[in-house]
Amino acid sequence: MKFAYKFSNLLGAFYRHGNLCFSKDGNSVISPVGNRISVFDLKNNKSETLPVSTTKNISCLGISPDGNLAILIDEDGAAILVSLVTRAVLHHHHFHSPVHSVSFSPDGRKFVITKENVALMYHAPGRNREFNAFALDKSYYGPFDETTCIDWTDDSKCFAVGSKDMTTWIFGAERWANLIYYSLGGHKDIIVGCFFEKDSLDMYTVSQEGTLCVWESDTELEGLRKGPKYSERKKTEEEKKKREEEESNEDDDIEDIVGEDGETRGDVIKGSADTPKQVEGIKNVRYSQRSKHYFNKEGDFNKLTSAAFHKKTRILVTGFASGAFHLHELPEFDLIHSLSISDQRISTIALNPTGDWIGFGCSGLGQLLVWEWQSESYVFKQQGHFNNMNSLAYSPDGQYLVTGGDDGKVKVWNTNSGLCFVTFTEHSSSVTNVAFNSSGFVVVSASLDGTVRAFDLHRYRNFRTMTSPRPAQFSSLALDSSGELVCAGSQDSFEIFLWSMQTGRLLEVLSGHEGPVSNLCFSPVQSVLASVSWDKTVRLWDMLDSWQTKETLRLTSDGLAVTYRPDGQELAVASLDGEITFWNPQTGGQTGSIAGRHDLQMGRKETEKITAKQSAKGKSFTCLCYSADGESILAGGQSKFVCIYNIKEHVLMKKFEISCNLSLDAMEEFLDRRKMTEFGSLSLVDEGTGDGDGVALSLPGVKRGESSSHCLINLPISVDEHFVFKSIECIIGYNVYWLLRATLMPVSPHLSGDMSSRRFKPEIRVSSLCFSPTGRSWAAASTEGLLIYSLDTSLVFDPYDLDMDVTPASIRQQMKKKEWASAILLSFRLNEMPLIREVLEAVPYNQITVVCSSLPDVYVDKLLNFVASTLEKCNHLQFYLSWAQCLLTLHGQKLKNRSGAVLPTVQQLLKSIQRHSDDLSKLCDWNIYNIRYAAALSKQRGMKRTAAESLSDEEDEEEEEVAMDSGGDEENILNESVVVEN
Repeated sequence: MKFAYKFSNLLGAFYRHGNLCFSKDGNSVISPVGNRISVFDLKNNKSETLPVSTTKNISCLGISPDGNLAILIDEDGAAILVSLVTRAVLHHHHFHSPVHSVSFSPDGRKFVITKENVALMYHAPGRNREFNAFALDKSYYGPFDETTCIDWTDDSKCFAVGSKDMTTWIFGAERWANLIYYSLGGHKDIIVGCFFEKDSLDMYTVSQEGTLCVWESDTELEGLRKGPKYSERKKTEEEKKKREEEESNEDDDIEDIVGEDGETRGDVIKGSADTPKQVEGIKNVRYSQRSKHYFNKEGDFNKLTSAAFHKKTRILVTGFASGAFHLHELPEFDLIHSLSISDQRISTIALNPTGDWIGFGCSGLGQLLVWEWQSESYVFKQQGHFNNMNSLAYSPDGQYLVTGGDDGKVKVWNTNSGLCFVTFTEHSSSVTNVAFNSSGFVVVSASLDGTVRAFDLHRYRNFRTMTSPRPAQFSSLALDSSGELVCAGSQDSFEIFLWSMQTGRLLEVLSGHEGPVSNLCFSPVQSVLASVSWDKTVRLWDMLDSWQTKETLRLTSDGLAVTYRPDGQELAVASLDGEITFWNPQTGGQTGSIAGRHDLQMGRKETEKITAKQSAKGKSFTCLCYSADGESILAGGQSKFVCIYNIKEHVLMKKFEISCNLSLDAMEEFLDRRKMTEFGSLSLVDEGTGDGDGVALSLPGVKRGESSSHCLINLPISVDEHFVFKSIECIIGYNVYWLLRATLMPVSPHLSGDMSSRRFKPEIRVSSLCFSPTGRSWAAASTEGLLIYSLDTSLVFDPYDLDMDVTPASIRQQMKKKEWASAILLSFRLNEMPLIREVLEAVPYNQITVVCSSLPDVYVDKLLNFVASTLEKCNHLQFYLSWAQCLLTLHGQKLKNRSGAVLPTVQQLLKSIQRHSDDLSKLCDWNIYNIRYAAALSKQRGMKRTAAESLSDEEDEEEEEVAMDSGGDEENILNESVVVEN
């Protein structure tokens, strides 16, 4: 078996935190999901998670105007430059403090990031290789508090920065004589968004209390004048002093930053409350407030949390904490549309380049929506599990995945598109286990609410609900190979209940365990049920013997997971002591064991008082899964690692790290000693400022107190608290300051209510694992979401029976001689996929049968496997189907004799054929409906044309009759006139 599995996709996570971005063509939306980013194709209805990641959760991202580059910045300010074309990381950079927003200029030459109370402008990376892709150009100071948002003018000459100090600052990206900086006020709360008009310096500013200010500039963009350039550094000391004196006299508020090596690293633009000095002969840019509008007009004081503006259509979209959003047309502030998405706050809003689609992200629910406001319909609407995923299962054909979570929902996912197409919400408590039946069209789930429910994937309904005679919490679930029997284990009554799928009646109650039943599994070849419990036993129940206990296997510790090998000849059990034991279900004897506790490599949580080594004694594998061929086993548990073991040799083959996100708990084996004090870790200090930052969690019945700054020192209202406490922090040091703050806050008389921590840091763990029936991928339900790892054959060179004469040149030489069978055998010996495809597609269509009949049995399996994997993403559908038909027809009996080894390949082939069949059937149905519509429309038009022609014929006949009558009258008149003349 090959182990070149590579991360391919992340399901169940659509939005976590940060801002959304649309692609250049507007057909895709890019969303941050934890420390990764996912690209959702809205046209083709597919999702893809890029194989790049940051060290912590992404807080903001920026996309270049050409759509080729992306800057991802995490919570600590660590940034990576990613190529969206090659999906590779190009550069790493650290800003050394949290970054609030990042934005590229419209011309793509520069980008600005905001952190603390400063805006930094960098030169954007070009197409050439650079040692430092992030070259600082200028630093802009002015706001007194943290900066929040950025917007550029269309010509990239100026940009605006919003701040928490309720002001908006306008800076010149170049050296303008009449615009160095300008400050706008008029608000009473944090600035949420600031937007320039199209091709203008006019501005709109939106604040958190729901106020919109419209600002008008007295200068057009063309009216900006170039300022004086800085002269180069003087060679002599006298010239340098003279220049410094001239600059001090001019006081133009611009300084140079000179490094230790004497090289100018960037400029500093310092803003102040005073207006910059006017250059002689040039009038400075000035702003005036044209109008002011309020969103909360009816007394509903709803906080405005996000805003976006489309310059071409002048559409302003605003989101609120209640989950509602408004569409207004500016500058008249006419309400176009208003709708409520959910009861959670809208964290971010984005508009596509045409302004037709609006993207919304709700971090509270992990929800991502794309709304088309003109048709008032959803283009995209996806939401993952609100809480952790507990279980997952593959469908028999490998096309679908079903998951159950702590939120009581059962979701079914399409593995090709990566999207959820149906959600069942009938459960009222956590879903502990899910399973598919043998047909793949029925999903069964067990829950702590005391019910086992069966769902139909044809009609998308709950058609069967099974309950126990007395209330019980079901923690495990299993279906037999026929799908007729459903059994669930209880964690409170220690019993196993069996129902009939057809009738829903309870058939049997199996008693005998003395602890919670942690897992169940049916044998794939016999009518035997295996159950494992916390009572350190594994029981085998025989259906043919009236469900009597056939065998009882004794474990050394509490049993956590049990699974059968695909051929039913071996049983694997995971126990609390970190061991995986293997048993022969026929004889009841143990065949081997694996001590995997050290392979888990446990991490240490921030709240733990013991070391990771001591903590590892209580950790173990909680989920097991055999590979499709039964030669390896996949194991995962309370760790960030998933291990693959070789069963025959009982050795670790490979270990996968499912996450490197340090925002999760228990990720590191050793904690940072610099943050450790005698009172505990400084990481436990709650530094969140409220729900708006997504950090603080509200507790019911708790009243919020005053600002934490008043707990330390009583300051007058006029004193800038932020400045005072930043100064205290600089004087006494970071660690001492936060230690004092954490110590003094609980005893402060100004705070009331529960002072417990509102921080929540989820712990990394793997709750369920499952191999795909095709054997080419496996899935893991973890804290990050549903991770898919696929087999990437390009990672390793794995030849078969390689010889010195087996080269690409010799293979192509055989192709020139038209020795097709020999060329195919040599290509499989070299085992290079592009070369195999080249050889196969060069074989004439009429020679396929001859070539297939001359292949040895070993190469028949390899060729069938290659056809099955290639058919899934290949356009030559009929050609590869002909290969598959010939192989199965000529070698069908031999393949049947070794069905155990060939079964994953056949399932992969069926999956590929089924996917193409679904796609073609949809296309054919669409064409049929269009043809019927065109025929009906043509027929209707033909009837109208016939009616119109008959009507025109009648009109022509009437005209002829009138003409004939008028002609007779004329003749009579002429005759009369002749008679009169005579």
